[in-house]
Amino acid sequence: MDFSAKLSAAWAKNDSLLCVGLDPDLDKLPKHLASSTDSLFVFNRAIIDATTDLVCAYKPNSAFYESLGADGVNQLKKTCDYIRENHPHIPILLDAKRGDIGNTNEHYAQFAFDYLGVDAITIAPYMGQEANAAFLARADKGIIVLCRTSNPGAGEFQDLEVDGKKLYQLVAERVSTDWNEHNNCLLVVGATSPTELADVRTLVGDDITFLVPGVGAQGGDVEATVKAGINQQGTGVIINSSRGIIFASDGKDFAEAARKEAESLRDEINKYRN
Repeated sequence: MDFSAKLSAAWAKNDSLLCVGLDPDLDKLPKHLASSTDSLFVFNRAIIDATTDLVCAYKPNSAFYESLGADGVNQLKKTCDYIRENHPHIPILLDAKRGDIGNTNEHYAQFAFDYLGVDAITIAPYMGQEANAAFLARADKGIIVLCRTSNPGAGEFQDLEVDGKKLYQLVAERVSTDWNEHNNCLLVVGATSPTELADVRTLVGDDITFLVPGVGAQGGDVEATVKAGINQQGTGVIINSSRGIIFASDGKDFAEAARKEAESLRDEINKYRN
């Protein structure tokens, strides 16, 4: 099953547009896990098992694992293997924001898709379509291109005008028309900018899915995000929350607390879908 079909099935099965970001910062783990072997994986496994019927995807951010060296990468691998083996209907999005010359990207693609076995990866568009061909050629995988991000400084470059259009608008148009030969491209568009989110939806139409960070700890408004981002089918978005869910409690009830927050956010998202 290719990424698009897997995502559509997860949207339907769990009636959810929610993605949980698996960003297990060692400094924020529950104290009873902090010194245990494979603490990141143990934490992730509990979060996954507690929320698997509430989400349409999981999104590990590679930085939280790479910063710990080989041990961290091993725990990222264990996390991805666990999802694939125990909850195979849920897509895995690797948030890595890769982008380099073509032969380097080929190795990034091999790491993400062949070693970790993820279903999609975030990439940067700055080096152009030719450099990103190694990702785009993976027709069965989701290629999620940075477009209008959720961080406060996003507009420094993304809002610059080129021939009367903002850079993020040109990225959206180019990805949707020129890069999407295999219908496997998505766009990152942040919840903290609902006006731009609606703008990108207008530019690309209903067929491009958005990964939408910024709800939760970053302060993105759920109602505005859903209404600006969804397509006419009431889908078309993967709305991510990381810290607001996985660190809902720092006690032994952390998984139960995460489930409660995930269920609440999923239900709030669904209120505004129709």
